[in-house]
Order: sequence, then C-alpha cells, then structure tokens
Amino acid sequence: MTKINIQTIVENLIDTFLHAGKVSLELRNRGLTKEIKSDNTPVSNGDIEVNKIITKKINELTPHIRIVSEETSDNKSIKDLNDFWLIDPIDGTYDYINNLDEFTINAGLIIDKQPVAGLIYAPAKKRMFYSYGNSFAFELIDGKPVKLNKKNNFDKNRIKFVSYSKKIKPEIEKIHKELNVKEYVRMKSSLKFCVIASGEFDGYVAEPRACEWDIAAGHAILKHAGGNVTDFEGNEILYGKKDFKNPSLILKSKNIL
Repeated sequence: MTKINIQTIVENLIDTFLHAGKVSLELRNRGLTKEIKSDNTPVSNGDIEVNKIITKKINELTPHIRIVSEETSDNKSIKDLNDFWLIDPIDGTYDYINNLDEFTINAGLIIDKQPVAGLIYAPAKKRMFYSYGNSFAFELIDGKPVKLNKKNNFDKNRIKFVSYSKKIKPEIEKIHKELNVKEYVRMKSSLKFCVIASGEFDGYVAEPRACEWDIAAGHAILKHAGGNVTDFEGNEILYGKKDFKNPSLILKSKNIL
C-alpha cells in the first residue's frame, strides 16, 4: 500500500466530523425520518446524511483505501480485507432518534487488520476525540488538543466500569469481581471507549455482540491513550473478520493494566 501520513489524514478529518455533528443535530431538530432495517435496528435520514459527509471526505483523503460503513453494502462482501476504513455514522441511533445525548459519529482506520487511527465525535455533548498512534490520543477542548494519556487520580478500591446494560450477566459479573469493579454505569455508544481513555472510567466488559464498525475507532483511541482491548481470553482484537462480527471484549484503562 502507498505510504500515508496518518496524522495528517486524521487532522484533516476533524472539521468534517464537527460539521457532520452539526448537521446531525440540525436534522434532528427539524424532525427525523426513520426506518427499521432488516436486522431490526433503526436508521434515520441523519445516519444516511452523516455517512455521505464522512465517506466523501475520507474518499478525498485516501482514495486508495476501501471504506466499510454500517449504512452501505460497499466492500462488505470482500474477503481478507487488510487495509480499510470502518465507519459507523451514528452509533447509538436509538439515543439519536429519541433526543438523547450519547450518540456518536465514528471512523476507524485499519491497517494490516489493526486499528491505527480513530475519530469519535459526540455532537450533543460537544466532545471530539481522535488518535493516530501510541501516545497520540486527544480530546479537542476549546479548539485545542488535550492528550488523553496524562496521569489521573486512581483509587484501586473504587474501580468504576461502564456497562451496556443495567443488568449484568453472570459471566460479566465474574470478570467484574476478578477486576475488583465496585460500581458501573450504563453507557451504550462508543463514547464508552473515550471516557475510559480519558480516565473518567476504568473499563468495560461485553459478551460477543455488535460489529467491528461499532468499536474500531474507539479501540484505536483507547489503545493510543495507553489502554487495552482484548477478548475474554486476553487475545488481541483484529479486524476484517467474517461478517465483521465482534468477539467478547474487555476494555481497560491504563490505570488497571
């Protein structure tokens, strides 16, 4: 593959993400049109419009790299993808269409099946996160990049996780106990990766669910902030798997590694 400057690509996408976020909120304020997809999940005209904005810019920046997006069929049938983008234009569509705040816009760059860059924007919360290499993970605050891998206050007796559900399954509860998790808060979108990367929370555990485009951007950001993402057996998460299905997941902040 042609050598690329990942930092430049990511930094050139930030304004596009901010614009896409503005558009997503404007469309929601006007009133969204909604449909139910074949997998029984919702999609809105906001998802489709954000997808167009993000994919157009990515195609301009990296025309030689394929894009796999949740909202299109393009490239999903290709086997043995190694270098590609994974896009989830709106992660947390339920929150989006119901005027809640945790939905996110996501793009992760995969090279040799590994996440090397990620961008996540939570428009309703005005929180923009991105990364392009180890120790190069940031949140954009007041227009300035702030590194996510700075030291945070950490109390090993008050380990706090996020959870997909308020009800914890026995297998997940077992891992929580092994990691000395004392409390957990429900969070559904990829924002969970960002708040773990920032040190606001310490981790997340999930059984196999969802798809690669739900986690690729967050995986890159958390990894580049010094955290870790594995399956329940401690194996590295690679991308381009059959049907883009996720395995089990354990996310850990740098504090508990």
